[in-house]
Amino acid sequence: MRNKSIFLSLLLALGTTCAMAQAKVDDYLNIPGPLQLNNAAYRLAWSAHPNKNYYKQEYLVPGETLERFNSLVTIDFLKGEFRPADLAGQKVEELKKLKATNPLVNYNVYEKDQQYILDFLISQSSADGKQLLIVERNVYRYERNANPAQPGIVLLCASQRAYGNGIEPFLQKLKTDKMKLVKAVAEYKMPAVTAKQ
Repeated sequence: MRNKSIFLSLLLALGTTCAMAQAKVDDYLNIPGPLQLNNAAYRLAWSAHPNKNYYKQEYLVPGETLERFNSLVTIDFLKGEFRPADLAGQKVEELKKLKATNPLVNYNVYEKDQQYILDFLISQSSADGKQLLIVERNVYRYERNANPAQPGIVLLCASQRAYGNGIEPFLQKLKTDKMKLVKAVAEYKMPAVTAKQ
């Protein structure tokens, strides 16, 4: 009986270890955390390296989830000889197409010293189009990687979301507080990325 309970304890311990290993998130970009942005601390919550040139890492404040967050920071890295202006322009074209079917879509582009900041609003409605479910505000900053050994573009993205009844107050606050997040993203000290090969 004692051997059986030892065996069960070992199985439980192994199960816990496996679950913890699955929950571990790879820091592909070697960025020390937590990230401090707009008076909040963001910890790495999810990462992906879908192809040899592209990396994506998402960061959340404690207590929030990727499925339903109020605030999220993302850092993308695209290896190669790209220009920030081209990638920002590509996103603007996407937003123009989206605006044709979604009038809430709105954007502004700011440029300084080869850094591009794109501030935009998108939304999701119910299937019948009668109810606004989510409004998301994003501030993207595109710039060249400061690490000369790995040329590419680093994209810092700060996202804010509102859901259902929280949408109207969120949009009202944006009218008076719009530039605060743009300023925080613009002034953030972008890390020099050293991506895992």
